[in-house]
Amino acid sequence: MSRRRQLEITPELLLRAYRIGIFPMAESRDAPTLYWLDPEHRGVIPLDGFHLPRRLWRRMRQQPYAITADTAFTEVIDACAAPRPASPDSWINAEIRRLFIALHATGHAHSIEAWQDGALVGGLYGLALGGAFFGESMFSSADDASKIALVHLVARLRLGGFTLLDAQFQTAHLAQFGTREVARAEYKRLLAVAVEQPARFVARPEPAALAAAVEALRPEGR
Repeated sequence: MSRRRQLEITPELLLRAYRIGIFPMAESRDAPTLYWLDPEHRGVIPLDGFHLPRRLWRRMRQQPYAITADTAFTEVIDACAAPRPASPDSWINAEIRRLFIALHATGHAHSIEAWQDGALVGGLYGLALGGAFFGESMFSSADDASKIALVHLVARLRLGGFTLLDAQFQTAHLAQFGTREVARAEYKRLLAVAVEQPARFVARPEPAALAAAVEALRPEGR
């Protein structure tokens, strides 16, 4: 993995970086600087081959959470950056937070939220650029909340005409959804096509259209 230090980053520079396949992270929550990353391999969640586990589908049928989009972006990024038992530190520092809140204000960054009894219990956020969506981070304080948020993200991306969902890195958690690892050169070929595709993040789709998009992800045989 190559890393290049960048002393000052603007929202516009961030968009240009994502367009060519690099992204910033911080060494820790309190780190004053960011680093550019250009991984040799990239995790990609296939929008047309998304795998929804049967157990999660059954859980979704119970409608345990109310799902929204772009209603609590700042709260989601703060929850993603908050300490967790398995991960007390975070790569999301004050600079990442500032940049993504600015990008949300201009319509480039988006969030999915999961609510239970009026409380935010899960969600994720990321960046949209053409037909590419770059998933940044997710959190969950209730069973399956972030997983269900991911399913709703995929449904909205499919509705909006997106062709690439970048997960940055392959993980055991993401593997259950059909995430595949692609080499840098292949990823950049996919990215170059995707960012030129017209797409729209559908934050508030028609209920019937959203229900149909989620139903289209249903596992075979269930």
